[in-house]
Amino acid sequence: MNDPVIEYWFDFASPYSYLSTAHIDTLARLRGVRVLWRPLLLGPIFRAAGWQASPFLQQPAKFAWMWTDLARQCARHALPWRKPSQFPRNGMLPARIALAHADAPWIATFCTRVFELNFVDDEDIDDVDAMRRLLAELGQPADAALALAQSPEVKQALRAQTEHGARRGLFGAPSFFVGDALYWGNEQLEDALDAAAQSR
Repeated sequence: MNDPVIEYWFDFASPYSYLSTAHIDTLARLRGVRVLWRPLLLGPIFRAAGWQASPFLQQPAKFAWMWTDLARQCARHALPWRKPSQFPRNGMLPARIALAHADAPWIATFCTRVFELNFVDDEDIDDVDAMRRLLAELGQPADAALALAQSPEVKQALRAQTEHGARRGLFGAPSFFVGDALYWGNEQLEDALDAAAQSR
């Protein structure tokens, strides 16, 4: 019998996706659940809802609270954290790389490192040289991976994946699907994993 699965939908610009990415692989393994990595771009989803940017940016008080909350959450879980000097950052290039290699054994490490570049190192994650260095760290053929990520096929696949998520009712990240059941937000990560484990 196949292991139960959870679909993990995330955007590299999403700080709460940083929290989920730091834990999901370990927590899923403990439950015997397989993670299906589903990068997307929230920009088109927000624009379809009438927002030009993250909903947090629409409310200054909530936006300020978000950074306080993230610092608290990272301290609680002993995760490194630095408030990025630019928010939100464009995560299109790493999203394309992640989509093209979603089944690779190094996908969890790659995604974790991209989030660390954004929310710990405060670096531009859409930078070709940054992605080349990261792929090389992982022992991957960087030039080939970058060429694939920039191919028309992968560009279209990321658009299609984002549209597919929207059709299923996804409205933010991190989000998790267990079958057709949607769970939203880092605080629902373990609930979603438990539901996946119980579906065995």
